[in-house]
Amino acid sequence: MSEMKKVFTAEACPPAGPYTQAIIAGPTIYVSGQIPADKEGKLVEGSIADKTAACCNNIIAILKEAGSDISRVVKVNVFLDDMANFGDMNGVYEKFFTHKPARSCVAVKQLPKGVPVEIECIALAGKESKL
Repeated sequence: MSEMKKVFTAEACPPAGPYTQAIIAGPTIYVSGQIPADKEGKLVEGSIADKTAACCNNIIAILKEAGSDISRVVKVNVFLDDMANFGDMNGVYEKFFTHKPARSCVAVKQLPKGVPVEIECIALAGKESKL
């Protein structure tokens, strides 16, 4: 069984419940769902584009703390509270995930704290991009 290591950075939104920002298990980093909140946990105001960027910036900070970066992401799951936000979310998403990892995007009835978007991902540990 692989060793597991918890990841925490003060540079991303703190967990809103009984979970960690990410877990490193072997060569893989599992980043918990990130909501559009700043490093103090305050929800980000603005458009769905602003909120998507906040989620992605949290992911970047967490991956940095874990010794990796966004180019090492292999799978992303995006949760939206309304598919009407898909286009605006996607426009921002593609600026962050330029290497086009595998992705799912689903609409859900509701997200924590009433936010319209949440993003989680799986990345490879280490800084050398193979892409």
